Amino acid sequence: MAGAAGPGTGPGAAGGDGDDSLYPIAVLIDELRNEDVQPPLESLATVEETVVRDKAVESLRQISQEHTPLALEAHFVPLVKRLASGDWFTSRTSACGLFSVCYPRASHAIKAEIRQHFRSLCSDDTPMVRRAAASKLGEFAKVLELDSVKSEIVPLFTTLASDEQDSVRLLAVEACVSIAQLLSQDDLESMVMPTLRQAAEDKSWRVRYMVADKFSELQRAVGPNITLHDLIPAFQNLLKDCEAEVRAAAAHKVKELCENLPIEGRETVIMNQILPYIKELVSDTNQHVKSALASVIMGLSTILGKENTIEHLLPLFLAQLKDECPEVRLNIISNLDCVNEVIGIRQLSQSLLPAIVELAEDAKWRVRLAIIEYMPLLAGQLGVEFFDEKLNSLCMAWLVDHVYAIREAATNNLMKLVQKFGTEWAQNTIVPKVLVMANDPNYLHRMTTLFCINALSEACGQEITTKQMLPIVLKMAGDQVANVRFNVAKSLQKIGPILDTDALQGEVKPVLQKLGQDEDMDVKYFAQEAISVVAQRLMKLEYAVKDKEELSTPGADKNRFLQPRGPGEDTRKGPACQLRVDTRNTRAQLEIAELVHFSQSRD
Repeated sequence: MAGAAGPGTGPGAAGGDGDDSLYPIAVLIDELRNEDVQPPLESLATVEETVVRDKAVESLRQISQEHTPLALEAHFVPLVKRLASGDWFTSRTSACGLFSVCYPRASHAIKAEIRQHFRSLCSDDTPMVRRAAASKLGEFAKVLELDSVKSEIVPLFTTLASDEQDSVRLLAVEACVSIAQLLSQDDLESMVMPTLRQAAEDKSWRVRYMVADKFSELQRAVGPNITLHDLIPAFQNLLKDCEAEVRAAAAHKVKELCENLPIEGRETVIMNQILPYIKELVSDTNQHVKSALASVIMGLSTILGKENTIEHLLPLFLAQLKDECPEVRLNIISNLDCVNEVIGIRQLSQSLLPAIVELAEDAKWRVRLAIIEYMPLLAGQLGVEFFDEKLNSLCMAWLVDHVYAIREAATNNLMKLVQKFGTEWAQNTIVPKVLVMANDPNYLHRMTTLFCINALSEACGQEITTKQMLPIVLKMAGDQVANVRFNVAKSLQKIGPILDTDALQGEVKPVLQKLGQDEDMDVKYFAQEAISVVAQRLMKLEYAVKDKEELSTPGADKNRFLQPRGPGEDTRKGPACQLRVDTRNTRAQLEIAELVHFSQSRD
């Protein structure tokens, strides 16, 4: 056996059964064991799989930071040059992501070589390489000297922005943001703006879309003067573009554009140069455009003020509330707080209500869900009288919706409404309607009653919970459906901390003990869980009463109650054992009490 090949040698050893396909993996593993990890990463940066290449480039970028300037030029820069001059386009695309990390610490001569390689990749014959170069143009510009930006990067930007491939041109637009931040106003006007104007009118809608999508960033980069003279006209063209995707992207930027305008003269610019185009978009034929505008248009209220909002914006809001597209109506309703800050919501109420009713009954459950989430906001703004008259019935109808998520949200909605309108309102308006559902033939609706009680008990307080809600919960313990019964146990556990000793001892405890003997295992389990919580509550109440009585005894040493009791001192006598009271260790007392009562319930 001396001449036999050792384990792990030979192509077949990689798979253990002569599988040659695994041999490259074995080679890669051996390479990764080497202290120098750059060779395998260089290899991975040339593979066809994009995800692998990107990860390899990301790792190489991190490794570059660990090099000294000398080691960087000796090892890393040659690697970048090899990738940049590789035969396959994959290696050249990977090289584009490495120039910016090695350039700042390179010597003057090496920097010139790096810039030359990058220029070559920007004019590469393969579109994928030019795309990669265009995507890294802005990043590379940030690490270059200003003279090099003007003399080399700007011409490259101009060339890439007029590339025959629209996928290259749109990436040049993204690079424009970074380049514009580096140049003066005069240089911007002469070097960049002609190309940017051209991009805003590009024959490809994808390029125009990119301009619209990056408009706020471009606006901040070029400054207020160029914005007013060049970008506003370009934005007007984007708002009336022939492609809906471009109009929608521009509509999304309306609020940001207006906010970033110089305060002096802003109102005039918006009213004269932006608002006329907005009015046209309100009745756009594409629902995505209208929805995009509806998501931001309410924000113009705080910019234009009360008078302009009432005279010019309010008609647009009302038109959108009546739009046939539910997303448009929903976006308006979800941003009503902006208008409320300026003019108050009363002026919208007459047109608002029909839209709310329609959305509340929309066939799409997510639309109904969104309206429920905004109901507390609307209720607080409209007031209790308006709510009871117009919207109360909607809130109750959601409780019996066929979608569980709607019923759950409707339950939480009731709790928030009680917090806004108070317990008296709940007692007179909400609680009676909720309790009637306990007799509903649909067991899901009966369970909703329990969910509502869980949510409302804390907000309504002890009196309402004990007198109105508790009797219904106890009655439902005899329900024929096991799901209802174990939810009764969970409800009693939830409301237990709110109830007093008499209710817990005389009403809740017997019912839980009965449920603890239920034939259904789930009912028994949740009943035992509830018994433990109720036991803790009873113990706390008992200790509180006895301590109060002893403290009120004439001549009692109050400090004595802060100390552990000795074996010969008075002790509390529970139903199954005696517990020494140490008020500094209440948690231990409760744990012991839980064990005692739990063992009793099992016996």
